[in-house]
Amino acid sequence: MWTKIIIVALVVLMLYSLFSGLFFLVKDRGQGSRTLKALTARISIWVILFVFLCVGLYTGFIKPTNSVRPPWAQTAPK
Repeated sequence: MWTKIIIVALVVLMLYSLFSGLFFLVKDRGQGSRTLKALTARISIWVILFVFLCVGLYTGFIKPTNSVRPPWAQTAPK
């Protein structure tokens, strides 16, 4: 349960950083460093999320599920 909360929180932070970068880009008209700082924060959050997912999958803390399978992967009924 905590893993889902962490993942959702990181995605929300990433989206906030993305839109704040867009806001600063429009407001500052490309002058200033606030846009660069916001986009740097977004990339840093993405790297943290990626490492968290990789380590979680590698250690078994996060387990992938097969709840939704594509049509070509379904087995024929016996």
